[in-house]
Amino acid sequence: MNISFRLNGKQVQADVKPDMVLLDLVRQLGCYSVKRGCETANCGLCTIWMDNTPILSCSTLAVRAQGRHITTLEGVQKEAEEFGMFLAREGGEQCGFCSPGFIMNVLAMERELTSPSEEEIKEYLSGNLCRCSGYMSQLRAVKKYLEYKQEGGKA
Repeated sequence: MNISFRLNGKQVQADVKPDMVLLDLVRQLGCYSVKRGCETANCGLCTIWMDNTPILSCSTLAVRAQGRHITTLEGVQKEAEEFGMFLAREGGEQCGFCSPGFIMNVLAMERELTSPSEEEIKEYLSGNLCRCSGYMSQLRAVKKYLEYKQEGGKA
């Protein structure tokens, strides 16, 4: 089955099998930030955006990308680097394996929620598992990043 969609701003076409998941397709197309972690849609490592909404690509069929806009970390590198600096300063990056999916959700949350409370942040990011950090350093980084963005991006 041939599908056509936008991947990180570029129009692409792909021949996919009916049971192929989106995670495998975007990796096949060179987006290696998207990772397989649990294979049960519980860890958040495979998070990408479909039409600017975070989804788990490990549990989404590739055919659903037809006519859609798919964004991976490769498509938001400037924003990702900006947040990544906050993550690194707080010691929240640890091994970095979970960072791409986590960053995709943080950037989506920043666009979607206005001045989220700590509980709203935790709820929004609850599907992202990290085996290294203990989450407090990540939470500090998110809060500092959101404050920075609310102040207009001024350090």
